[in-house]
Amino acid sequence: HNMAPAGRGVVLLALSLLYVYRPAFSSEFFSTLTFFNSDLQKHGCSSHSDWEDYTAECESSILKFDDDPDCKNGGNPPCASVFSLDTEKILSQAKLLAEQKRLPFAIDNQNTNEELAIGYVLIGSGLYDEAIQHFSSLLQGDPALVSAIYGRGIAYGKKGLQDIKNADLALFELSRVITLAPNQPEVFEQRAEILSPLGRTSEALSDLTKAIQLHPSARLYRHRGTLKFISEEYELAQQDFQQSLELKNNQPITMLYKGYTLFHRGMLKEAIEIFKEALKLKTDFIDAYKSLGQAYRELGDFEAAMESFQKALMLNQNHIQSLQLRGMMLYHHGSLQEALRNFKRCLQLEPYHEVCQYMKGLSHVAMGQFYEGIKAQTKVMLNDPLPGQKASPEYLKVKYLREYSRYLHAHLDTPVTEYNVDVDLPGNFKNHWAKNLPFLIEEYEEQPGLQPHIKDVLPQNFESYNPEIQKVICTADHLGALMQYDTPGFLPNHRIHRAMGLATLEVMQAIQRTWSNSKVRVNGKTRQMQWRDMFDVAVKWRRIADPDQPVLWLDQMPARSLSRGFNNHINLIRGQIINIRYLAYFDQILSFIKDRILVYHSAYNPRGLSEVRQALEDVNKVEDLLPIMKFNSKTRDGFTVNTKVPSLNEPGKEYDGCTITITGDRVGNMLFSVETQTTEERTQQYQWEIESVYKDLTTKGKALMLSTELGDADAVCNLILSLVYYFYNLMPLSRGSSVVAYSVVMGSLMASGKEVMGRIPKGKLADFEAMTTSSPEAFSKIAKSWMKLKSLPDWYQSLPSVAETFPTTRTMIEVLNTDSTSQCPKKS
Repeated sequence: HNMAPAGRGVVLLALSLLYVYRPAFSSEFFSTLTFFNSDLQKHGCSSHSDWEDYTAECESSILKFDDDPDCKNGGNPPCASVFSLDTEKILSQAKLLAEQKRLPFAIDNQNTNEELAIGYVLIGSGLYDEAIQHFSSLLQGDPALVSAIYGRGIAYGKKGLQDIKNADLALFELSRVITLAPNQPEVFEQRAEILSPLGRTSEALSDLTKAIQLHPSARLYRHRGTLKFISEEYELAQQDFQQSLELKNNQPITMLYKGYTLFHRGMLKEAIEIFKEALKLKTDFIDAYKSLGQAYRELGDFEAAMESFQKALMLNQNHIQSLQLRGMMLYHHGSLQEALRNFKRCLQLEPYHEVCQYMKGLSHVAMGQFYEGIKAQTKVMLNDPLPGQKASPEYLKVKYLREYSRYLHAHLDTPVTEYNVDVDLPGNFKNHWAKNLPFLIEEYEEQPGLQPHIKDVLPQNFESYNPEIQKVICTADHLGALMQYDTPGFLPNHRIHRAMGLATLEVMQAIQRTWSNSKVRVNGKTRQMQWRDMFDVAVKWRRIADPDQPVLWLDQMPARSLSRGFNNHINLIRGQIINIRYLAYFDQILSFIKDRILVYHSAYNPRGLSEVRQALEDVNKVEDLLPIMKFNSKTRDGFTVNTKVPSLNEPGKEYDGCTITITGDRVGNMLFSVETQTTEERTQQYQWEIESVYKDLTTKGKALMLSTELGDADAVCNLILSLVYYFYNLMPLSRGSSVVAYSVVMGSLMASGKEVMGRIPKGKLADFEAMTTSSPEAFSKIAKSWMKLKSLPDWYQSLPSVAETFPTTRTMIEVLNTDSTSQCPKKS
């Protein structure tokens, strides 16, 4: 190894903060961003064998005083570090340092330089207390010996910043050096290395900026870029990484960092190109392949992501992060068996890996293997965070998952018509679970443990189902695929496709029975089907497809949490992070906001209206709205705009739709978000509308069963889409409202004799379409334009009853586990 630098580089120390400052992203899209943060830490400046060729990129200025072009790894003695407790070796190494003038703040006296060099050699040997003692004795003779003050400061820093005394002493000494020698960039850099782990990022940035002003270098720009990355100033971080690359182009790690800044800003396609550039610089760059895989996964390109993860694992079959990320992608793609293999391999390599342990437990439970699943979950529960340490997302979620797993296991063989998750689970449990709060529930009574007489779900072969049921499964796969969003950020999930396809068929059959005056069985009672029962069919399937996500009715939460409002929040832009899922709607929302601003100013600021109108004409993106807020004192710090949803029940009446919020600070960081509030009053208003439309739909549906009038079919179609328009604007579920509603739309239309042939267009989202459309009629028109409705073929009527074929949770899990890849005929 080279002589170990006293300061292993800003990146290593500063990047330990990446876990302290993990951004809390509200959208699923950002759930995996923080995986990249650990790369910055790992590559920070470890001298990992994979990176031997690149350690020069990372070394701090300390003990590397001149960029000696002849100094190579494994080179001649001045570069080799052969430290041990052998006094002779320490003295000879010190002599070499002094002779080579590779000593900070050397003076003219050779004897003193050799004495100083001994202190630096002791630091390099890890003998920090001895180094401090040595420098202190030199300072007794000459209190202004800058090199000794500097060396003592470094030794305090290396001793460990966990002890605040060491940090304070290190900063005190380095600040003294800056006072005595204000034009040395390495001192500012060294002080930044101490400041950044203490959370004093702005001071560290200031020091690095000063160092760059004194002597710009590729390393300094990269270090400053890293700290800006921690501060979520991704655009500025990207500029610094670019500057670093311009000064020294062969830096694969810096190229990787530049890709991360683009990834975090939602610029996935651009990030992918940069990761490819990094691979050109270093063809066996495992982390670039892994990052490329993750970027493709977030884009929704499963095949390209798999290929990239595969390349990373071909370079190192034990690369834990690639196994973890590939496993998580396979889970969210619905390939649970393959996902489980990745998590098991991950745990063979690192038995206490919390994410792999949690995902292993989740995969087992999703497949109905409760004994193995709960065993894995319990291991995660034992990872109590240390005092003052933030609990991991897995630790926060695992207690809910274990309780829900026990509940599901106890009800495996009970007909789903005989029980109700929303009623059975305690209110506080549901409330905490949906909000992802720590599991601190007063007087909570645990679900019963696993009962030995209830066996796990066994694998089911496609061939074991009779041909009619096979046809149901293949039809469900086709229908579910029609619900897939063709938008960046949405990974196709075949398990959800099948579940929601089966939901669509079950909704169709339930509605047809209702329109034929038959009753349905719900919660242990036989009665006429209500609108909620229709949605509950889809909720039931969405719930079982992924037990990780609480799909719960918000109005069934405890009254206390509802009275405070239960918000469904989506960040579109937070700081410099852009949520790519909703990009296609930015212009539409911007136009709406502009209109509302003009209405506001005409009411409250008529004199300034023309100035505001003029300013708005130059606004082409949401960020440009921030300066216009300054025109009015009330909107200086931002504003909120409510969309309005017209009532069909009472023409002229309007309800609050979603709330669009824009706020910004002086630095230009902004929050642009959309929120729906589920208060009791708002819920009652929307449910009244849905109830009214549903009654009308039932009446017209019954008439349609007795008639072949085209007008009746059109009226029914419009009512179905109107009902779902209110459902989307209400957003009544904690998760899954969008796909639940779309399967109800498709099933209801099929009940009315219409088959949906078209896919949702690229960039379109059914829920956002409803939330940004001014009326149910307008939404109905848009949805019909892409659904390409045709007459429903007669064979649909002869399909077996989905509810009777899969009456229990066990039978539902069995069919979702069944592989039909090579069995179902391909549909275009």
